[in-house]
Amino acid sequence: MKLNTITIGTRGSQLALWQTDWVKKRLSALYPQITCEVKTVKTTGDKILDVPLAKIGDKGLFTKELDIALLNGDIDLAVHSLKDLPTRLPEGIIIVAITERWDPRDSLISRHGVSFKNLPSGAVVATGSLRRRAQLLFHRPDLNIVELRGNLNTRFRKFEENSWDAMILATAGVERLGWSERITEKISTDIILPAVGQGSFGVVCREGDAEVMNLLQPLNHSPSRLAALAERSLMRTLEGGCQIPIGALAQVDSDQLVLTGCVASLDGKQLVKDS
Repeated sequence: MKLNTITIGTRGSQLALWQTDWVKKRLSALYPQITCEVKTVKTTGDKILDVPLAKIGDKGLFTKELDIALLNGDIDLAVHSLKDLPTRLPEGIIIVAITERWDPRDSLISRHGVSFKNLPSGAVVATGSLRRRAQLLFHRPDLNIVELRGNLNTRFRKFEENSWDAMILATAGVERLGWSERITEKISTDIILPAVGQGSFGVVCREGDAEVMNLLQPLNHSPSRLAALAERSLMRTLEGGCQIPIGALAQVDSDQLVLTGCVASLDGKQLVKDS
């Protein structure tokens, strides 16, 4: 049977819709005979914004409702930030495409354009990630780290409403929404290793849905896929998620893949890193 229409599931944030539109445009260019529709779904992580992620639990916070819609046949595929996808997916769902990776680094948005190393002792830095918090404190135990949740628009609004000195966000998301000029510094991966898969999209569909799987294959970027699979393997082995500070970055160069990973204590006093 030939598909005439495919329904793409996504969260409703501006960044999620940007990512989905990116996928939709490429599918429409590849298959002009197929109509691509978008369906937004609100996830648990979108609904609960006043509790740190680590306290909610990390099993599909930003994916569960989309998984249900996919398995129920309400959507044909879903687009996620790869870093939000659990390393163990629900039965019947597979990652079919991993897109070319954007800059995987985290960025510092500083109120007065002050770099990371020049932030004054006691400076207040906002982030909602235990991974970022632990690595920041390992290098700068004199910083005061505060909780920051919400989509990118919400985070920028909260930053303007508060007197924080800086906040840390994923570079890729900030740049995709056209806010590159707000970035003070792209933080070296020697200081903060990114989240597993950060910078790529993961496109999932129902296992066994051969037609949709075939349609999605051209969206794969082989080096990015190899890097992401290596990072996700590390995360799965360590059984990490939102509740454990784990960073990872795999880099593919010709026929060699180098994987660097770290795990830290919650307070940042201990950090193990190796390649």
